[in-house]
Amino acid sequence: MTHQDSLHVPGRELNVQLSDITSARELLEGVIVDTPMEHSRALGRMLGATVHLKAENLQRAGSFKVRGAYVRMARLSDEQKARGVVAASAGNHAQGVALAAKKLGVQATIFMPRGVALPKLAATRDHGAEVVLHGSNVDEALVEAQRFSDESGAVFIHPFNHTDVVAGQGTIGLEILEQQPDVDTVLMGIGGGGLLAGAAVALKQQAAREGRTIKLIGVQAENAAAYPPSLAADALVPLKGVRTIADGIAVGRPGEIPFEIIKELVDDVVTVSEDAIAKALIFLLERSKLVVEPAGAVGVAALMEGKLAELGINPKSVVAVLSGGNIDPMLMLRVIQHGLAAADRFLTVKLMLKDRPGELAIISKIIADTDANVIGVDHSRIGGELSMGDVSIVINMETKGTEHSALVLNSLRAEGYEPLVTH
Repeated sequence: MTHQDSLHVPGRELNVQLSDITSARELLEGVIVDTPMEHSRALGRMLGATVHLKAENLQRAGSFKVRGAYVRMARLSDEQKARGVVAASAGNHAQGVALAAKKLGVQATIFMPRGVALPKLAATRDHGAEVVLHGSNVDEALVEAQRFSDESGAVFIHPFNHTDVVAGQGTIGLEILEQQPDVDTVLMGIGGGGLLAGAAVALKQQAAREGRTIKLIGVQAENAAAYPPSLAADALVPLKGVRTIADGIAVGRPGEIPFEIIKELVDDVVTVSEDAIAKALIFLLERSKLVVEPAGAVGVAALMEGKLAELGINPKSVVAVLSGGNIDPMLMLRVIQHGLAAADRFLTVKLMLKDRPGELAIISKIIADTDANVIGVDHSRIGGELSMGDVSIVINMETKGTEHSALVLNSLRAEGYEPLVTH
């Protein structure tokens, strides 16, 4: 027995092992790119540690999903490949399956819900997949995809609940270790759990063989967090509903295979608010020049919200995985507006004024003297709350943060006005 064999390797009895992930990486050679590791000095100053961002948003098809999809499909028999594959997704999984199918010469049928973002629909079709629009959400598309699989014989490609998919996603863990060998803490988002489970096997088992430990923290949106109650109950606990801007991790029930790995290997799972996700997305745009979808920004959100300190973790070298960058421009616009408001950099106030000449000019001067920038004004003389001779004014303005917003509001109050913050 070698020294390595005598070491305790976490998760030794699990159905995905480090050897499965190294084999998956061989399959992926020439198919995916080793995405860059970006140093974030700004986050490092916040944490008092070295922080790197694993930019999987720059992966082919815009997310990590192609890793697992390709490995799963490459291991199909020739007879299975001839029958084609089918999947259901509103975005990243669809594009990953479509790209993998194109690479392997396999016919892919993707069921997507009606109302799916046009960029994601177009990208999936551009990879050569046949797209069928069905249902109003992914769950309805999923049911139809399974029916199609049963009737046609096409192989159903699950987004996370398969050992080959988990192994494929786990290759990101090997890249992290090669690019940042001294890493001691890794954060990434969780939806169904395939990415976190695969990365956990790679990171934990390789670290054990090197005689050290790595902390692994999963992050969920607080309005789509099925893992905390499931881990607490040691059983799969489905949510009654999910509602989050992080649609890439909006999964109401963990996958059975990822769950068994995560409960064994992952150190903790934390949640972040919608405001925190929006702030993180803006931070990545402004400070790292990276376009990241909300689901891909949750690890950064957790860092910015001080979640590691809450867990008593004092890291030296941190990696946050940016799992995807496929964001609809219209959603990006809404998220940016929401994030700016959450950071007190976008302020909307409602004022009741006397309908007399010069009143708006007075308000404008007060705001201008505080160095805020008015970007919109809505003026109304009609409304149930208005008396004769009164007007209602809603003013949208850009500010520089919490203290600046407070200065604007206090300046208005000092002149006798009663601003109502409505953002």
